[in-house]
Amino acid sequence: MEFRSSPALSVGVELELQILNSRDFDLARDAADLIALLGKAGHPGQVKPEITESMVELNSSIHGNHGTLAAELAAIRDAVTACARRLNVGIAGGGSHAFHQWTDRRIYPTERFNHLLSVYGYLAKQFTIFGQHVHLGCPDGDTAVYLAHILARYVPHFIALSASSPFQSGEDTTFQSSRLNTVSAFPLSGQIPFVQSWGEFRQYFETMRGYGVVESMKDFYWDIRPKPEYGTVEVRVFDTPLTVERAALVAAYAQALARHILADRPLAPSREVYMLYNHNRFQACRYGLHGQLVDAYSRRAVGLAEDLLDTLRLVAPHAAALENGEALARLAASVEAGYSDADWLRRVHAGRGSLHDVARIQSERWMGLDRPEARYD
Repeated sequence: MEFRSSPALSVGVELELQILNSRDFDLARDAADLIALLGKAGHPGQVKPEITESMVELNSSIHGNHGTLAAELAAIRDAVTACARRLNVGIAGGGSHAFHQWTDRRIYPTERFNHLLSVYGYLAKQFTIFGQHVHLGCPDGDTAVYLAHILARYVPHFIALSASSPFQSGEDTTFQSSRLNTVSAFPLSGQIPFVQSWGEFRQYFETMRGYGVVESMKDFYWDIRPKPEYGTVEVRVFDTPLTVERAALVAAYAQALARHILADRPLAPSREVYMLYNHNRFQACRYGLHGQLVDAYSRRAVGLAEDLLDTLRLVAPHAAALENGEALARLAASVEAGYSDADWLRRVHAGRGSLHDVARIQSERWMGLDRPEARYD
């Protein structure tokens, strides 16, 4: 549990993606074939299996700013798209598949995934949901603990910006992000304990390990968690966006916000943030940019979009220092326009009347194969 130092404010991204068949665009069990073909073809970053055979996870390398991250994600996307087309399958972003049934899923055959099935039962198959994780580099464990606590106040921003899971099991959930309801079912989900230092966190971890509850940090499904082996804080509340371009934009926001937090130290960790945490998280999941956020520091309720735009303006100098200024300006413009991937998916469904078409067009969009007239922007 030593915290391995990494370049401060470096950023890396993990993206969990859907594999779709080309017949009715339900989920397909082709992860092993796709990974094997990518291994032969070669590609930047990494492509790994996930808990069921209908998923893959893309990992970027470590980056200093939005520009290089976006370029690498686009290159990985192109490599995955080329191999998927050879296998006659589709790849899609989005936090959930619109109509798949969890009973049809099969666990990817690794020791860890089979262990999770034995521990969590049907929840393991229901975990066929798709998220983006953003890693932010930290120089030491104390910094990571502080950053995790302060980022907790901004979790509703991350949820609203990436929300892309309005449909589950063939129904409109009325949520912008329904994916996080599935995560919440796991007993070790939630938030990091309110510790004040890396030493306190290590003591907490060793106590939990002594009880036999956990073996490693992977056993905690917290929204934000330290990753000592990487030297990062990992933000895990993002739905996978519909495009790698938007994935890079939301990562750029997290990076600029982290720079503001660590350079300016504007806030102190507060238990009241966690008192309000589930309320604010629900508002973002249910209503997205139209939700309300109760700020533990000012003790007032504000519109989530308003608070997000205020924060984007606040961190603009830090974004400029990271060469992320243009990226955050694009993100701010989308917030001002009220855009969300969840609403885009609903517009596709309203225009087509078929969730099968939603899955197809969603796949075409991620793969860069969509027709301009079908963008629904």
